[in-house]
Amino acid sequence: MAASSNSSLSGSSVSSDPEDYQPPIWKSYLYQLQQEAPRPKRITCPQEMESRPKYYGREFHGMIPREYADELLAGAEGAYLIRESQRQPGTHTLALRFGHQTLNYRLFYDGKHFVGEKRFESVHDLVTDALITLYIETKAAEYIAKMTTNPIYEHLGYTSLLKDKMVHRLSRGRTEPRRVTFQKDERISSPLVRRSALKDTQEKQCSYEKIHNFKVHTFRGPHWCEYCANFMWGLIAQGVRCSDCGLNVHKQCSKLVPSDCQPDLRRIKKVFSCDLTTLVKAHNTTRPMVVDMCIQEIELRGMKSEGLYRVSGFSEHIEDVRLSFDRDGEKADISASAYADINIIAGALKLYLRDLPIPVITFDLYSKFILAAKLPNAESRLEGIHESLLQLPPAHYETLRYLMAHLKRVTLFEKDNLMNSENLGIVFGPTLMQPPELNALTTLNDMRQQKLVVQLMIEHEDVLF
Repeated sequence: MAASSNSSLSGSSVSSDPEDYQPPIWKSYLYQLQQEAPRPKRITCPQEMESRPKYYGREFHGMIPREYADELLAGAEGAYLIRESQRQPGTHTLALRFGHQTLNYRLFYDGKHFVGEKRFESVHDLVTDALITLYIETKAAEYIAKMTTNPIYEHLGYTSLLKDKMVHRLSRGRTEPRRVTFQKDERISSPLVRRSALKDTQEKQCSYEKIHNFKVHTFRGPHWCEYCANFMWGLIAQGVRCSDCGLNVHKQCSKLVPSDCQPDLRRIKKVFSCDLTTLVKAHNTTRPMVVDMCIQEIELRGMKSEGLYRVSGFSEHIEDVRLSFDRDGEKADISASAYADINIIAGALKLYLRDLPIPVITFDLYSKFILAAKLPNAESRLEGIHESLLQLPPAHYETLRYLMAHLKRVTLFEKDNLMNSENLGIVFGPTLMQPPELNALTTLNDMRQQKLVVQLMIEHEDVLF
């Protein structure tokens, strides 16, 4: 089979309007080399070996010297056999003929056969893959070293194409940018307030940049790298695939791909426990739909509910809400007719925020927020929190801004719901902030600062965001 210029071979997840898209030219050199690679030739043992492990076949020759194995393999490129080590009885060696010499590899089995990272169902497949890799890396070492220097990914304008698509997708549901004019706070006249009042624009720009979520992948049939356009050689684990957008690239090329992942909604299996930025980009929203829908429902019918966010709803009903979001997404029914108790919706929102793989206040910035809360001066505390907020990923920042504005409105009904900013800080501190290291002592010691961070963000929401 010859290499084709048909873009469908690549498994590409990037597309655009037909008049703007030019199919890439897939480079066939490495594919041709794979076709030329030696084929495995099993050297069978003439007699039955009583000591042969059940997971090996007639290629097992027992405890023979290395020199005798070399004689058996001589002159047959791709020939292989398995022998038991004389120096370490019970261990096994794969002897493989390549490049007019015998190569010896320590062979392992744990349900699958392997000599390195890749694991194979059969020794034959392992040898096939090894011969392909050895042949290509021998014949094309210089080519492979240079194949990432002229990437088709950039020539086709993938980066600008994806960026333009994202801007268009976000603009469909976005109103005019929220411009915040910082007024002098009656309680704290800080440099933060005075400096913010002088800025032309206060909104944090939402360039929802996301790195790819690459995982080792076995491709069935010929596949070409969507970064360098070269063939992805080997029998299994030929490269990596982004589990969020489906981009297929060589492992070495994955380190060079720009951070412009555009998650495909068909690949996002759930809503809860999904990375916040991934979910936002997949659904073309500025915030997770869970946050928007739950807050809208709470503000519609629950703002005067006593102990809002402090009183727990039935856990099995909260689990039902989670399953509904995972199954139906933005079509999930969380209305009063489905869940009359507003504490169930409040509990689902807290569960969503608590179950994020990266908390709203990210692991990287956790210590900055804690240190800011420990500052003795009130103005310095606000300054420190503000500077930390500006370092949050855009989707995290926007989610936190929206949530704090909501919690500020919750405090306006304190006479009915008995929830002030301090009470809400106690509830949401551990939900929004989790230390990078799961250490019970650290968590306990930081609880006061976690509460204070959220409390200050609620009280000074109009200043900090």
